[in-house]
Amino acid sequence: MTMRRAGGAALGFVGGSVLAGLMVGVGVTPMIAVAGVSTTSAIGVFESLPEHIEIGDLPQRNQVWAYRGGEPVHLANVWAQDRQELSFDQISDQLKHAAVDGEDKRFYETGGVDATSMVRSLVSVAASQGEGGSGGSTLTMQLVRNIKIQRASELPTLEEQKAGYEEATKRSPQRKLAEMKLAIGLAKKYTKEQILTAYLNIAYFGDQTYGVQSAAQHYYGKSATDLTPAEAASLIAIVQWPERRDLSTPDHYRDNAARRNVILRSMHEQGHLTTDEYRTARLSRLADYVRITAPQQGCEAVETGAEFFCDYAKRVAARLPQLGATKQQRADAWRTGGYRIQTTLDLDLNAKQKELLDRYDPKTETRLALGATLNTVEAGTGRVLTMAQNTDYDRSEQAPPTATSLNYAVDQADGDSTGFQTGSTYKMFTLLAWLEAGRSPDTVVNGTPHPQSTWTACGEQTTAFWQPKNDSPGQKGPYSVRSATAQSVNAAYQSMAAQLDLCDIRDVAKRLGVHLAAGGELPWNPASLLGTESVAPLTMAAAYAGIANGGRYCAPVVIDQVTAPDGTELGGQPRTCSQAVSPQTAATAFEVMQGAFRGGTASGGQTPDGTTLFGKTGTADAADQVWLVGGSSRAVTAYWQGNTDGGKHNLRYYSNGQGGTYAGSRAAVWRDAQTAVNAALPVG
Repeated sequence: MTMRRAGGAALGFVGGSVLAGLMVGVGVTPMIAVAGVSTTSAIGVFESLPEHIEIGDLPQRNQVWAYRGGEPVHLANVWAQDRQELSFDQISDQLKHAAVDGEDKRFYETGGVDATSMVRSLVSVAASQGEGGSGGSTLTMQLVRNIKIQRASELPTLEEQKAGYEEATKRSPQRKLAEMKLAIGLAKKYTKEQILTAYLNIAYFGDQTYGVQSAAQHYYGKSATDLTPAEAASLIAIVQWPERRDLSTPDHYRDNAARRNVILRSMHEQGHLTTDEYRTARLSRLADYVRITAPQQGCEAVETGAEFFCDYAKRVAARLPQLGATKQQRADAWRTGGYRIQTTLDLDLNAKQKELLDRYDPKTETRLALGATLNTVEAGTGRVLTMAQNTDYDRSEQAPPTATSLNYAVDQADGDSTGFQTGSTYKMFTLLAWLEAGRSPDTVVNGTPHPQSTWTACGEQTTAFWQPKNDSPGQKGPYSVRSATAQSVNAAYQSMAAQLDLCDIRDVAKRLGVHLAAGGELPWNPASLLGTESVAPLTMAAAYAGIANGGRYCAPVVIDQVTAPDGTELGGQPRTCSQAVSPQTAATAFEVMQGAFRGGTASGGQTPDGTTLFGKTGTADAADQVWLVGGSSRAVTAYWQGNTDGGKHNLRYYSNGQGGTYAGSRAAVWRDAQTAVNAALPVG
């Protein structure tokens, strides 16, 4: 069919009923005629189409915040689509005029469909057999199409998303007809302000940017509330053809400027620009006002050292009950976005700890796969103040040796790491079980290595041969429990455990939140008493914080407050605290474990401020994993360093380039980290 014949068919088509008259009134019936549908069928087709479509909530940025100097500061934006919604009043008048004058001059006069331009468009589409043709869509119809595109992007599979996008954008009279009826429905349900606002917030502006606010920030480095006529027109010029007109490259400037000038002329003709304003805007060069600002998306973009905490907090936030009752509701809410997440991270403390790790546990180490973390937990709240790691953060498959996506501080489910052997830091739980059994820390036990085969476990006698070695050949003979703790004498703790129920020791650890990083049941076998199981550093920090808090354990929390898109405060991460051991038991353990810093294995770790400290060192059998966990009554810091690839490189034999070995420097590193913590959270 030629263009003339198509036009004749379109313009000559008339209906014969009230509905047909209505359809003719808005130009619908001629369009169906172009598609080759008879009058009766036209009415049926139009009636069968859906009438309603909701603007709905658009995916936008979630914001992650931290603290600096005690004040909240923005840390990162995380999103499925880079978008920030604005209200009608927040959008500049220049942008509104550019959209209406450039895309739909009769926007405020029509009911969602402009009959004249639509007939011309359908004739063009039909004549080109869906391969081209002119536009003719009103802003309301464009909004319908964008809503459909948005919904397609939310489908579960890539194949479904692609099919949905093609369905929403294919050029055919039938698709135009569907858009028309939905546009009429939108015009009935929403005001012009709501429709224009939704259009400007949902439109795609190229370069993975959605909505006018994100587009203005990305291309101009400024808000969409404050745009010049040329800037506004250049943004609206993008929406029809983002692949050729976005401002991501100077190669697109010529095409953008051509469309921009058409929009500017229309703004002038409609009385929204004076002659001088029009001339100035038309003569402006894009290079003079385009200022590409890279979107700060995701945890990769946060300041160095905070990436791993950000990733962990993002995972926690996405499953908060405030976001929905079911997993699907929470996922939908997080995808829709607009939430502000205030985390517990102290950027000052975290930066100090990152600096220490960079110096003493360098990511550039090539002799072994060296990992290291520092994690500080506030006693009494479980708030995680720091999560520093010696490596860079990189989630790509081509991450360099100096980077990883594994978060060594947390469980496998939250950071993909499977934890590390805790060594003698696990002895604290035997000490607690000893004290809970009513035994004295001044009781003397055998510290000479010796075999042990008979044990009590869960109230029953069991047999298991075990003869651990002491860390030093000189450790032998009788030791008080107090001295054995300070000097970390394995055989003495073996003797203590032989007088206890192994299940009681395990249960004390469980009450203090200890669990395997990779999941599974916490064991009670004799070897586990010396930390042979793999636990996350954050888990150990929180357990020790429970003792600092008078025996009351609080599970780690990383989110202080969640603010909904409408500004409503929804509360923070649910706090889970319980009395794990009695205050008396905790106080005695706290006092006994001060010995590590007073001539014990953590000598050199005492902070210069004189704060009373408790803690425990830990070293795996091959010294491939090294720990120091402890702190004050206000906060606990866990320092772990070790082989991350299963290797058995002894950290006592490798220089860290700072005048010592990795293992030999642990007390000094921990001391410097805890000194800053004490200054932020002083005792007494």
